[in-house]
Amino acid sequence: MIIRSDKDTIISYLEDSSNLRGGYAERVLVPESEEDLVMALREANDGKISVTVSGGGTSTTGSRVPFGGIIISTEKFNNIKELNSRLMRCTVGSGVLVETLKSAADEADMFYTSHPTERNAFLGGTIATNASGSRSFKYGPTRKSVTRLKMALATGEIVELRRGEKIFTRSDSSIKTADGRKIIIPLPSYKMPDIKNSAGYFAGEGSDAIDLFIGQEGTLSVMIEADLVMVKKPHEIFSCFAFFKSEEDSWNFCDAAKSGGFPDLLSIEYFGSKAVDILREKRSDIPAGARAAIFFEEERPKGGLLDGAQSWIKVIESSGGSVDDTWVAMSEKEAVNLTELRYSIPETINEITRKSGFRKLATDIAVPKAYLREMMLFYRARLESSGLRHVVFGHIGEDHVHVNIIPASEMEFQKAYGIALEFIAKGVSLGGTVSAEHGIGKLKHKFLEMMYGPAGIAEMVRIKRALDPNCILGVGNIFPKEKLSLPYDIG
Repeated sequence: MIIRSDKDTIISYLEDSSNLRGGYAERVLVPESEEDLVMALREANDGKISVTVSGGGTSTTGSRVPFGGIIISTEKFNNIKELNSRLMRCTVGSGVLVETLKSAADEADMFYTSHPTERNAFLGGTIATNASGSRSFKYGPTRKSVTRLKMALATGEIVELRRGEKIFTRSDSSIKTADGRKIIIPLPSYKMPDIKNSAGYFAGEGSDAIDLFIGQEGTLSVMIEADLVMVKKPHEIFSCFAFFKSEEDSWNFCDAAKSGGFPDLLSIEYFGSKAVDILREKRSDIPAGARAAIFFEEERPKGGLLDGAQSWIKVIESSGGSVDDTWVAMSEKEAVNLTELRYSIPETINEITRKSGFRKLATDIAVPKAYLREMMLFYRARLESSGLRHVVFGHIGEDHVHVNIIPASEMEFQKAYGIALEFIAKGVSLGGTVSAEHGIGKLKHKFLEMMYGPAGIAEMVRIKRALDPNCILGVGNIFPKEKLSLPYDIG
């Protein structure tokens, strides 16, 4: 066990991409083995000391930032135990970087489909938030890839779950620890929307027990290792940036792409007018009249890049775009350049936020596809009238974009928060989710309650207390600390 207690060392564990300030902890424990982790959790549980699980620090919701207690870092669980190209699966430690796994898979002619923006994220962190990324349009979120989890509960007990082996029913909603202790999970009555969603505990009658622990944000267990499924590496990936003279034209393109019979379309990413302005700061050759852009990727057979370009020209032109305003990657190097341009948007927003000294207000709303355009128009009207700096971009192919409002003063922050609440209320009224991929963390408690109501939050608290009776794990994540002390049978 590595123990880090000096302030200069601890400080790097007290922040993440959310820019949440004020975090503190007594010390950082870095288990070097499963036995170390079990010992650390047992001691914390016996002493009722809060434990914050630390991954790569890429969370945008403050889930990694502790407010007291100790930190347990999974950085030493960083080995790829198996990479089986015959069975298309792998076994990895929770501290393996996404980028490390993707590179190893590539060398084995395999393809790990999860593609989060933060490539230095830990695998355990992406599982704990059910992360998605740009390529989930075809392959879905991280949940779709996970077939086994090995975890330690707050008590130090080990739990191992395999997909399909345990389905929750009203007559049996229990799981077993490795030593045979049965834990009954109180199944909730709330319903999760049938869209891309990472808000709250995934549980209910008919759900797979493993899914409860995917998206739990470090509040129910500490990830040790996982089995993941992969697919065969695509022969080629067609990458394209199409620029449009209006946002409506880009929305039309998205509709056409989704209904145009492209089964191997990996991603459809949207960049509104303010995002295009950021791109202009990176590239001087952005088309002068462009007010929106779409970046998309498609798997293609070997030698199929040219055919891919020709098939997409018609869709672009019929949607109001132009070949002259379209960039197509005809080599791997060009594809990397376009991908890096796509990633530059969130990176730039984070840089601006850090310099401002104020947290950005970032929404993560997805809505049913029938209501996407209504939601987009609502965003635009409210943002344009606000006078606040803002950027809209994201996974429009999945009816999910990120609205980032960047305040420059406390007064602007309060105004931005009020607008964010308006967006949440609108999204929920349309049957959407308050978090499609980033989770709730410590910053979006109110959003989650707007989605599920007080009774739904109380049901989640009951699930947590069944697995973590002393409520030491991930305190402040998903719901505020004070909710944990409410009567067990509330709601």
